[in-house]
Amino acid sequence: MSAHMIDITGLTAGYDGRAVLRSVTLSVGAGEFTGVLGPNGSGKTTLVRAVSGVLPPLSGSIRIGGDDIMTLAPKARAGRCATVAQKTPALPGVRALSLVLMGRYPYVSLLGGYGPADVERARAAMDETRSLHLQDRAADTLSGGELQRVVMAKALAQETDLLLLDEAASSLDVARTVDLYELLRARNAAGTTILTVAHDLNLAALYCRRLVFLKNGSVVADGPTRDVFTAQTLSEIYETPLAVAPHPLTGAPQAHLVPRP
Repeated sequence: MSAHMIDITGLTAGYDGRAVLRSVTLSVGAGEFTGVLGPNGSGKTTLVRAVSGVLPPLSGSIRIGGDDIMTLAPKARAGRCATVAQKTPALPGVRALSLVLMGRYPYVSLLGGYGPADVERARAAMDETRSLHLQDRAADTLSGGELQRVVMAKALAQETDLLLLDEAASSLDVARTVDLYELLRARNAAGTTILTVAHDLNLAALYCRRLVFLKNGSVVADGPTRDVFTAQTLSEIYETPLAVAPHPLTGAPQAHLVPRP
């Protein structure tokens, strides 16, 4: 088995034959907490969709744990990685607990249903994301933030070694965002590999130990957070002046907008 959790080689991916990512080569080691950043349209969501197996590559390959993601059956793929997408489709009439139970799909036999152990794990995951009180609510009646916490619980109930997150905190308020990233930090400390797309530069710099920057479908910076999260790099990637200073408590680099004269 590969020493890397994710191996991407020469990946070109996009939609309707139009490339969004172009010849991307990238590896993520087991146990890493990696953030993917970049301007709008740089290919961040496309990268997560390709790694999860939802979007077949136009060329190149993606391996998870040494196996080509496109050769794995859906259940085997679901046992390798859990994904939290940027948007969750409407699921009229589906209870929140039933939605979380869908994360137990890799462990259910062809003819079997969800058993007491599956329900227990689903409820534990909801408790972990502070959404257990929503278990009997219909998913389509939840607020954006509530639904996001339920979807995160579904990913945790999947019990995979790899979490793929596409702006998982986008619908959350400040307190719930901190809760989520503290949860992710604890999961990572316990051995889970995390690859997360983040829109908030400073949030990513606070929690991710490695950052990968995309621009125009290519990797333009990649390395330990303190090495790549610099004023020069950020200003070039986002094409606007940015200053970087240490966080007053943690010392992590933080970006600040620079007003134009």
